[in-house]
Amino acid sequence: MPINYYIFLSLALFAIGIVGVLIRRNAIIVFMCIEIMLNAANLLLVAFSKMHHLQQAATQASAGTDGQIFVFFIMVVAAAEVSVGLAIIVMMFRNVHSIDINFLNRLKH
Repeated sequence: MPINYYIFLSLALFAIGIVGVLIRRNAIIVFMCIEIMLNAANLLLVAFSKMHHLQQAATQASAGTDGQIFVFFIMVVAAAEVSVGLAIIVMMFRNVHSIDINFLNRLKH
């Protein structure tokens, strides 16, 4: 499969994530859109790693797992980010009874 398909799919996922972060006001949906953007970057890392491995398959004995290792670390960081973010959202909902992001601006004063 050509690399262009992976690039277009990743670009579409990243664009959906950006639109979701900028338009939506629900904190949980914003976190989901951030995860979509991280997965788009992961898809590109794996696709380019696979492409690089296929180009150098004759000279290297490795299996081309560099991209997969980076993706694993990104997924670990994303899981930590989601756990902390959801804890903040739960505490905000307990205190305010809303998960609207615009309400956070009122907490500054």
